[in-house]
Amino acid sequence: VRELYIQSDLPVFQNRMYQTAEEARNCPKGQMRLVEDLQTGLVRNAAFDPALMNYDAAYQNEQGNSAHFRAHMEDVASLVSGKMGSENLVEVGCGKGAFLDIMLERGADVTGFDPAYEGDSDRIRKVYFSEDLGIRAQGMILRHVLEHIDDPFHFLQRLSDANGNRGLIYIEVPCFDWICENRAWYDIFYEHVNYFRLSDFRRIFGRVVHADRAFGGQYLRVIGDLATLQAPSHSAGSAPGFPSDFTRQLDALDMPATDASLVVWGGASKGVIFSLLSERAGCKVTRLIDINPAKQGLFVPGTGLQVSSPEEGLTDLLEGTTIWVMNPNYLDEIRAMSGPSFKYRTLSND
Repeated sequence: VRELYIQSDLPVFQNRMYQTAEEARNCPKGQMRLVEDLQTGLVRNAAFDPALMNYDAAYQNEQGNSAHFRAHMEDVASLVSGKMGSENLVEVGCGKGAFLDIMLERGADVTGFDPAYEGDSDRIRKVYFSEDLGIRAQGMILRHVLEHIDDPFHFLQRLSDANGNRGLIYIEVPCFDWICENRAWYDIFYEHVNYFRLSDFRRIFGRVVHADRAFGGQYLRVIGDLATLQAPSHSAGSAPGFPSDFTRQLDALDMPATDASLVVWGGASKGVIFSLLSERAGCKVTRLIDINPAKQGLFVPGTGLQVSSPEEGLTDLLEGTTIWVMNPNYLDEIRAMSGPSFKYRTLSND
């Protein structure tokens, strides 16, 4: 392997919520040793331990509360229906069911699988998808799952075998090229064991029906033919463009530790890692805001910060206070919610 990046003691689950600050600070932690695998050409965390991973109802990663993200999911639904049809679809790792509900609203025949599902829909089974279920689908949907899987090719092979080595699969994952281009140190998470580029999927599938970047370039969207699945191998010129100054923004943070109103908007993955590594750099975040009601009032791993609703988090802030927006895609939405009294800053455009 070729080593790219090292980080110690990251929360095993950055989206698992805790009832107390102490429990959140003492959450399970793991090591990050990001490497390029010189056999497969894939980028992964060589220090990842799958035995630490247990997704349950305390895992909260639903983004559908945002109108901007909802528009993204609607666009994905159109892509899936246009390329794969609307009949006999399976969503593997459907989370809380937001995307599946969009597909159902459009009249699609789709079944979801996820042990972390909390609702009572008869279209979602609270189990991991496996070959034992005897499911055969015309199209499979794998949104933000493959980055969590220890051996992604073997996992895809299992899905293909379970589906009779036929059908199309829609895959959506974070884009490693975007992370590198933006030096997004706040986008490296323990629970993401894999970091993909479009070139990876062109080596994994002999036939790619669709491939692009979406959501402001942050996500990859790929539709591959399961019948053409092939083990990836490293090729000349395929090395990731990982910048030598990847953490320069973290190293240059100028947020004073004594600032009583250091505000971050975004209590999901980016906000959790940003707050944790900033605190280690001597810049302690004091207020964390998120629009997800399932996170509000609970505590995030690592720092033990409590998540506030926008109404609570903006109360008593002085005019001109800087709000750090974790995802630039939501900047306009956040401005509309919080009004003209504050300043806004994102890392990706610094």
